[in-house]
Amino acid sequence: MMKQHRADLREHLSGSRSNILSWRDRLQIAIEAAQGLEYLHYGCSPPIIHRDVKSTNILLNEKFEAKLSDFGISRSFPTEDGTHITTNVAGTPGYLDPEYYASKRLNKESDVYSFGIVLLEIITSQPVFSRTHERSCISEWFSFMLQKGDIYSIVDPRLEGKFNTNSVWKAVEIANACVSPIAIKRLSMSQVVVDLKECLATELARTNLRHETELRNSIAMLQPSVR
Repeated sequence: MMKQHRADLREHLSGSRSNILSWRDRLQIAIEAAQGLEYLHYGCSPPIIHRDVKSTNILLNEKFEAKLSDFGISRSFPTEDGTHITTNVAGTPGYLDPEYYASKRLNKESDVYSFGIVLLEIITSQPVFSRTHERSCISEWFSFMLQKGDIYSIVDPRLEGKFNTNSVWKAVEIANACVSPIAIKRLSMSQVVVDLKECLATELARTNLRHETELRNSIAMLQPSVR
């Protein structure tokens, strides 16, 4: 039976929903969305480029399981003759690969760039465009904040520090590689999946350790005092 998808990722990140996504949930959502793109790029024959990857096109069900949606402008990608297809520019401002926008050359890395912007949204909960920041585009704001080297100035403050710092830094590095203005410097979606799973494993180790500590403390409180 199909699970109903009730909201998109942007809704959950924007604060319009009562639940604040934990860092663990955010990583799981990122992995599932990345796996969807990985399948389009490497599991389909011919490969498919989504062309409109954005947070409103990632749907979540009540368990926060993610699914890519809206394939209306997707394009199949010929594998025999070269590294790109030339086509009119289509997509959503803020998520558009700048190299594709300038050259009209569409490739898998164009989706990678768009996913990188989504990952920045997941990390920061910032909108793609903001009127409150001097740097209105999330990628520009992120680059500026990254130079400061303070992860707490980048990550969504609503998480209140409830994350493994190494896990967040790894996710930041992944996003930074995905939004490189030079397509050949971006990661493949397969590598993105591998790296995000490492982020999740690091975060799970933190939460498991916390739960074990809480359990030991609870047991200690229940044990009678030795006199």
